[in-house]
Amino acid sequence: MGKELSSEVRQALQDIYYNERTGRGKEAFALLEKASAAGDGDATCILARCLCGYQYVWKGHGFPEDDDRATELLHKSVEQGSALGVLVALRSGELRPAMKRKMPFANLQEAFNEVEELAFAGDAFCQYVVGNSYFWWDFLTIQDKTKDSFSSQAAYQAYLRENISKCEDWFWKALRGGMYFAANNLNHYYTKGDEDIIAPQPEKAKDLFKIGAEYGHPIHQAIYADDLKKEGRNEEALIWYKKAAEGGHPGAWADVGRCYYQGIGTAKDEAYAVQCLEKDLPNGNILSHNLLGEAYFQGRGVPVDYERAFQLLSFGYERDSKWGVYYLGKCCFMGWGTVQDYAKAESFLQHVYWDNADANYMRGYMYGRGLGVAESIPQAVFFLQKAGNLPEAKEELRHYKKTLFGKWVRR
Repeated sequence: MGKELSSEVRQALQDIYYNERTGRGKEAFALLEKASAAGDGDATCILARCLCGYQYVWKGHGFPEDDDRATELLHKSVEQGSALGVLVALRSGELRPAMKRKMPFANLQEAFNEVEELAFAGDAFCQYVVGNSYFWWDFLTIQDKTKDSFSSQAAYQAYLRENISKCEDWFWKALRGGMYFAANNLNHYYTKGDEDIIAPQPEKAKDLFKIGAEYGHPIHQAIYADDLKKEGRNEEALIWYKKAAEGGHPGAWADVGRCYYQGIGTAKDEAYAVQCLEKDLPNGNILSHNLLGEAYFQGRGVPVDYERAFQLLSFGYERDSKWGVYYLGKCCFMGWGTVQDYAKAESFLQHVYWDNADANYMRGYMYGRGLGVAESIPQAVFFLQKAGNLPEAKEELRHYKKTLFGKWVRR
């Protein structure tokens, strides 16, 4: 790693973490791959993190997930002499004895000192890594300490408290420097504390994601919008959902679309809502698929298109969302946008647990005629009566009568 990060790594950190809404994530990824291949261990370390999923890098970048390659790269970064790679490998549980012997440092403290020097110089990623070393108790391994290193339990507790608490200042430095992930651990530190060593301070966590939102991080803008929504501040929430969407946060256009579709925090504008929801479809968001499916089924903001509605709503259903089962059942019952299939209609409509007169009518109709289900006059009458005053249900009920013995039969 040397005394400073390479220009390639500094640029990549800017585009991947500090100013991620620029949309240059893929260019930064390619830059890291090139630098890694040229022997830059820090680039290799950052590249490994990019492959570890949304818990380690913003999903808005669209980076692939590859745990095996990430592990291989992390090991490579240690061998290439990256002090960052050593600390990240330690934190990831990958710095096993064989790998530790390959690092070009006398001990872990030497690697830590190198990262800490860059952290003091102002690099936010290094500040975050140093903060993690204290937050996750890695300092014990780095300093080669155990409980037995202390004369008493009280001395050990005091040592832990002194070191763990150092994470707070480092995480704040990292957050202010652009490392938005620091807010997650700060939030945990404030709301949960740390065993019986650090007491929770939930009041300090109150504005963390607001601060991150104001710094321009799309993920924090979406989280802050969710918080505002929970407080009933819908107009403000919509403002931040829009900022998150414009910054490229996956799912944010679905939230904007929902607000305009349902008139939450703004006047209804179903045509604009559809435009927003369409933008979110490539992210595979179930909400956008469901709302768009309903819009196409009902002709809200777009012309009616049952085939499109069936495709969109099926996406959510196949991913365990039962939100659109009524519409799916109606399409199968009527043959709208798909082949008429009564058995399939029943498979959808049986999940309509809320009061829906039309769903009850369709089920009653099918049970009365044995369409897609075994014929059952009692079941038919049960569902038709549940449909209440729905004209079709009342008309269908006229085909049945109750005998003197209280049994329902066809007229």
